[in-house]
Amino acid sequence: MNNKPYLIAEIAQAHDGSLGILHSYIDAVSKTGVQAIKFQMHIAEAESSIHEPFRVQFSYEDKTRFDYWKRMEFTLKQWKEIKKHCDEVGLDFICSPFSNLAVDWLEEIGISIYKIGSGEVNNFLLLEKIAKTGKPIIISSGMSSFEELDKTVDFFKNKKVNFSILQCTTAYPTQSEQYGFNVIQELKERYKVPVGFSDHSAKLATGIAAVALGAEILEFHVVFNRDMFGPDAIASLTVEETKQLVEAVNTIYTAKNHPIDKNNNENFKDLKLIFEKSLAVNKDLPNGHIITFDDLESKKPKGFGISAENFIEVIGKKLKYKKLKWDFLNEEDIE
Repeated sequence: MNNKPYLIAEIAQAHDGSLGILHSYIDAVSKTGVQAIKFQMHIAEAESSIHEPFRVQFSYEDKTRFDYWKRMEFTLKQWKEIKKHCDEVGLDFICSPFSNLAVDWLEEIGISIYKIGSGEVNNFLLLEKIAKTGKPIIISSGMSSFEELDKTVDFFKNKKVNFSILQCTTAYPTQSEQYGFNVIQELKERYKVPVGFSDHSAKLATGIAAVALGAEILEFHVVFNRDMFGPDAIASLTVEETKQLVEAVNTIYTAKNHPIDKNNNENFKDLKLIFEKSLAVNKDLPNGHIITFDDLESKKPKGFGISAENFIEVIGKKLKYKKLKWDFLNEEDIE
C-alpha cells in the first residue's frame, strides 16, 4: 500500500431528491477527511421503466420504482453546480451512471473517476460507453461471480482501461457473515489490480478491518442520521462516524507501513533498564548460606544485581558475605 486508503463517502440517494440536502452533504463530508464523495446519476427514462419492481418497498410517495428515480433526478445544470461545489471544498467527484445518457452528462460535467455499480458489471453496452472515455473505473463486485467478473476484467484489460475492484456484498445492511473479507486477497491475486471494499454494514469495525486486511479503497454510505428516509439510510455511517473511521483507517495505514523487526530491540534499550529486574534476597541471610529458590526476589532496576533471568545460576551457590533482606545479589557475593 503506497498511498493512504482512498476513502469514498457515498451519498447515493440520501438526499431524497432535495438539491439543498445534497449540497449540505457535500459541506458535511468535506470536513470528515475523506478524499472523495460519490453520487448516483439516475435519469429515469433512460435507465428504467414503469415495470421495474422496488428492491425494497420503502417509499410512501412513489407508486413505482420509476417514479422514485424520476424524483431523484437533477438537471444537467444542477449536476454541474454539484461538481463545482465538490471542487470548491476539495472533494473528488465520483459518480455511478446507470445509462449511456448519464455518461454523456458526466463527461460534460467533467468527471475524473467512474464507479460501476454491482448491477451494471455485466452491462457491456454501458461498460463500452464508459471505456471509450478513457477515465479510471472502480468496479463493485457485489452480485458477480468470479466467472462474470472474469469477463468484465478481460473486457477492460483489452480496452487498456485503468480499473480497480471492490469486494462488495449487495445486502442492506450487510451482516458480519456476509462481508467476504477473504475475497479481498482473492481479488488481488486473481486480477493483479488495486482492490478495495464497499461497505453497507453501518459499522465502523467493518471498514477498519477491511483496510487492515489490505483494502486500498474503502467506499461506504453516509447519512446524517440512520432514521432518515431512503433505501440506504439503515446501511450507512453517520457523518460523525465517518470522522472516526477516517482517523482509524489512517492509523491502520501508518501501522501497516511501519513493520516491526522483532529481531532488533535496540530502541527499547533504555526502557529495558527500567522495566527489567535484578536478583535480590527476600530475607536476612548469613555468610556461608546455600542459596535456594525461596531466598530470591527480583527488583527494579536492571543492572544493580545479577539479572533475574539468570536466577538458576545462583541456586545452590554459597554466600561469601551476609546479606540483609532486600539487598541486591551480585556475582562478588557468591562463591
